[in-house]
Amino acid sequence: MLYREVGQYKTSYAADMAIFPILQDRIGLAAILLIAFVVIPLVGHDFLLNTVMIPFLIFTLAAIGLNLLTGYTGLLSLGTGGFMGVGAYACLKLTTIFPHVNIVIWVLASGLFSAAVGVLFGLPSLRIKGFYLAVATLAAQFFLEWCFIRIPWLYNYSVSGAIEVPLRTLMGIPVTGPTATSLTRYLIVLSIVVVMTWVASNLVHGRIGRTWMAVRDMDLAAELVGIRLLRAKLLAFAVSSFYCGVAGAMMVFLWYGGAEAEVFAIDQSFLVLFMVIIGGLGTLTGSFFGAALIYILPIVLREIPAALGLPVHPSTVEQLTFVIVGVLIIVFLALEPNGLARLWQIGKQKLRVWPFPY
Repeated sequence: MLYREVGQYKTSYAADMAIFPILQDRIGLAAILLIAFVVIPLVGHDFLLNTVMIPFLIFTLAAIGLNLLTGYTGLLSLGTGGFMGVGAYACLKLTTIFPHVNIVIWVLASGLFSAAVGVLFGLPSLRIKGFYLAVATLAAQFFLEWCFIRIPWLYNYSVSGAIEVPLRTLMGIPVTGPTATSLTRYLIVLSIVVVMTWVASNLVHGRIGRTWMAVRDMDLAAELVGIRLLRAKLLAFAVSSFYCGVAGAMMVFLWYGGAEAEVFAIDQSFLVLFMVIIGGLGTLTGSFFGAALIYILPIVLREIPAALGLPVHPSTVEQLTFVIVGVLIIVFLALEPNGLARLWQIGKQKLRVWPFPY
């Protein structure tokens, strides 16, 4: 009886088209933001912040970027890991050349370089689609991996061949480097993810989002009604790569503190793709659900046996995680292709009529 819209009248087109038209949804969103910005920083310890929340938010942003391309535009991409790497290496070069500029600015600006690379590799999308486009983006992934390893200028000629994150501060507070606290990095990552999620929500609910969905549903019909396919697809590649690039920069500078090229291998691309599939294609909420399930599930599987005193080897937990994720992907593809987000929508719809079945 608590989740009802009785008495909530809509007196304008803006109210009728609101993203959260029901008061309970708006209250729930406000509660989530309150918990994320206030409760977790107050009660969270380093393990929760650095091992769970920061990577969860980063993978969520990468999943949102891929979802904009694959879920909303219907263009399958297997180069997410490469685009994330472009953002990370671009952020390294920018903060090396301009060391006195705020590192948060360079984290966001690094997405522009990923967007440019995404547009370059998105050019074949006008002629090919489906499996062939996936192969083209896979080629982009392998080419970018080769660049990360074989071009020493990208990692500042480091002997180790890895990205070494320098110490950078914001108003005197360390943001990157060994002295940066988990709380500081968490708040910065959370703020970036919230703002970029809000931007993505406005994009998909506006003219650009309707254009992408028209291309996804039937590109030939979209072209007949006046949509320019090349511009729409390249814009989708640019925006998607921008989000992935920012996620890659945050992964190295605000989570790992340093990384090698193997971090952005093809495994990373498949991991983000699994998050989108399980969470739900064509929905931003599904990106959060998918990232939470795929990333937090292995942590839970490792912690439960230890809490119960069961001697389970870490390799067994890792193999068990692969099995569970594989089974979940098959189940969702067969029974609920729209993923966890659709289950969430069904649950809310049932709450709106509970306890009456009609």
